[in-house]
Amino acid sequence: MADGADALLAGGRGGTATATSATPGRLRATGPLAAVAAGFVLAQLLFVPLSMGLGWDETVYVSQVTTHHPAAFFSAPRARGVSLLVAPVASWSASTELLRLYLAVLSGLGLYVALRTWRDLLPTRVLAMAGAFFATLWVTLFYGPQAMPNYWVAIGALTCVGCFLNALPGRTGRRALWGVAAGAALMALMRPTDAVWAALPLLVLAAVRRHRPLLLALAGGLAAGGAEWVIEAYAWYGGLGERLSRASEIQGGLGLHLAVADQMRSLGGRGLCRPCTGPMPHPVVTLWWLARARRAAATVLPFACAVTAAVPYLFLIGYAAPRFLLPAYALLAVPVAVALGRLAGAGRGRWRPAVATLVALVLAGHLAVQFAVLAGTAGRTTDSRRDWARVAAELHRLGVRPPCLLTGHESIPIGYYTGCSSGSTGGNNENTTAAEIVATARRIPVADVTGPGGTPPRFARDWKPYRVTGLEIRVAPAG
Repeated sequence: MADGADALLAGGRGGTATATSATPGRLRATGPLAAVAAGFVLAQLLFVPLSMGLGWDETVYVSQVTTHHPAAFFSAPRARGVSLLVAPVASWSASTELLRLYLAVLSGLGLYVALRTWRDLLPTRVLAMAGAFFATLWVTLFYGPQAMPNYWVAIGALTCVGCFLNALPGRTGRRALWGVAAGAALMALMRPTDAVWAALPLLVLAAVRRHRPLLLALAGGLAAGGAEWVIEAYAWYGGLGERLSRASEIQGGLGLHLAVADQMRSLGGRGLCRPCTGPMPHPVVTLWWLARARRAAATVLPFACAVTAAVPYLFLIGYAAPRFLLPAYALLAVPVAVALGRLAGAGRGRWRPAVATLVALVLAGHLAVQFAVLAGTAGRTTDSRRDWARVAAELHRLGVRPPCLLTGHESIPIGYYTGCSSGSTGGNNENTTAAEIVATARRIPVADVTGPGGTPPRFARDWKPYRVTGLEIRVAPAG
């Protein structure tokens, strides 16, 4: 492991030294990285509508800090990192467009900072290529401007691994330790369990090499980022073990689940594949992702962290979502860029045009596949979230206005759009009882939403029904 890491570092020193000596300042060394980050922001603004409404998970995170909506039920697996991330905008503005713009710009800045941590390890052109590959994945572009944690776990992982390599003996040393701690803290703040999986190879390598400062920086960063989640576990769940157990239950019971095929199905643009029983995406989409994965062994440590980051989502849960693997994709982008850089430089003489054409075709294929999936996904998602807005408007027309309570099918996102609290008497978001709902209906407007093919709960069967966009809404009689 040590030899592999050192070999990676050796490959980057020469390129960086040449670039640094050939530039009058830092602009030439960091300009391409800034250009990639700026292009990433621009692509988000062009291809992901700012008006795309908030998704289910987003409404949960945003509602924790906004004054315009009641806080939704916050289940055991969730962490408060995203809520803190959106607070500077969501705490005073209800504008979805402003929030999307803020997150798009912030995600571009995060990508730039993460790539810069690798500046002393690999040539700038390789880093720019790695950043461009990651930034042009449909899943990265789609989730960059969304209030979701996975992209930020990816940025934290990329930063942490880059700074870890810089902090090894013979490198920049102590200054990089702060970057290790910051990257680990960002991961843990967003998703503590994901942070541990992604950092596992780093913890093992630091322990094997007996690098105490690195070990302390990693452990300290993970502890700092996950402290709130752990404190909350003891305050609300009866302990860390209880919270982990409840989180496992909500995620379908963590155990041996072969979800590789599920993740492949989700690559076609499905935001959540649960249960994952649909068809596989078009073979072109599947083959393209497999082709990218084959080149991953070129650099050892980011590849190892990518593997461990992906393990729980490939083998331990029984459903899939493409965003779960964003940290793995960010880390794999580095060895993929190294491999393509070597391929581009392999051509000599009469072979150079052929190699250049091959690389150009690879890049064109990448962009064609990713943007085709992105366009379809963004369109479908925007339409589905407009349906929630239509239901909310109809509820307002029926007299269900804040303060109010919604129960039943998709009550959390519909409740957010309506401005109501949400209540559930069972399932993953259980937070109330039938008796409490009936009592609440005597004080404020209450409605139950029944999905297609469903049946209303017993307490709502006598409430007056209405049909809205394929849903049945039953409104409790006033007072």
